[in-house]
Amino acid sequence: MLSSLSRAAARRHWALWARGSGSLTGVPTHVVDLRSDTVTQPGPAMRRAMAEAVVGDDDYGEDPTVRELQATAAELLGVERTLFVPTNTMANLISVMCHCRRRGSQLLLGQECHVHVYEQGGVAQIAGVHSHPLPDLPHGTLDLAELERLITRGLGSPYHPVCELICLENTHSSSGGRVLPIEYLHQVHLLARTYGVRVHLDGARLMNAAVALRVPPACIVQHCDSVSLCFSKGLGAPVGALVGGPKHFIEEAWRLRKALGGGMRQAGVLAAAALVGLADAEEVLLRDHQNAQKFAKGLQELASPVCSVDLSAVETNVVMVRVDGLPPEELCQRLQAVSADEVAQTGRAVRVLLFPWTEQSVRAVWHRDVSAQDTELALGKWAFVLRALRTG
Repeated sequence: MLSSLSRAAARRHWALWARGSGSLTGVPTHVVDLRSDTVTQPGPAMRRAMAEAVVGDDDYGEDPTVRELQATAAELLGVERTLFVPTNTMANLISVMCHCRRRGSQLLLGQECHVHVYEQGGVAQIAGVHSHPLPDLPHGTLDLAELERLITRGLGSPYHPVCELICLENTHSSSGGRVLPIEYLHQVHLLARTYGVRVHLDGARLMNAAVALRVPPACIVQHCDSVSLCFSKGLGAPVGALVGGPKHFIEEAWRLRKALGGGMRQAGVLAAAALVGLADAEEVLLRDHQNAQKFAKGLQELASPVCSVDLSAVETNVVMVRVDGLPPEELCQRLQAVSADEVAQTGRAVRVLLFPWTEQSVRAVWHRDVSAQDTELALGKWAFVLRALRTG
């Protein structure tokens, strides 16, 4: 019965795929998925490592592969300890809960950062922490003078919440994968320490930042009191993240992971994938950045009034494309559709998947599954659609 259900589900999935792709019968469709760096598939080396992982009960602290990952990551990040958790959202929530022990504590962060916009307000919903968003500057930074004003406002006041934590995001996703300058991180940490406030770094794409700056990750993390790192984005693992910080911090993080339902058993199968992702991070992420730069330059050279790119803002694996003259959703639909004319000209249909990021922009994200050839195909498809728009 189960096998028949599986076959039926597979047939239905294929029918939906074929209908959505618009491909012609017998014409191969090549998909270039630029929606996110979370869409990667584990390669042979990663799958082999997962299959052969030595495991134990991680909830007892006995999984040797998880222990290896945590030790490797601690050394890489320059922190005393790390803790493996299922997701970066949980890593951020645990970090906030560790730092903000008093209900109603204030958390200062950017109004477009991931913790504030894309994590269901978990810091308020679950942790009882009051987040105060500040406007994000174009580089993904926050105004230091405004940070200080809000921190000091609560000192000795019976009316205002007391700030206990500042949360930064590096790279800054909503700003287009921008890298926070190390000097800025130093200034924020110095300001925080002056008033007894701590700094947490949402480092979901921390390795991208390190590769872009050409520095070890520890050079970035040293300016923070805790850090999260995601393995299922640019590093290509199917699942997993970690929290990093001092020994006492991670001991409390362990307790909170259990309370949030993140205690795992033979998690070494997942940790093995993360280890593979870490091992080739520098080479893979550098290639992703180069492909993103190549695409951005190619799109700029098209000189279309419909799409424009700020090349100075393309620092890592994200390209933000401004769209004028039509809704970004329509542009994404046109790029996803397979044109009969295109098939006739090339003999091969290309399906480009993108995500409309705002009412004025489309975000394209490069990852290890997108090769230099895929980048050329995506750019060619983009040029094809823009020509059709111009002549239509």
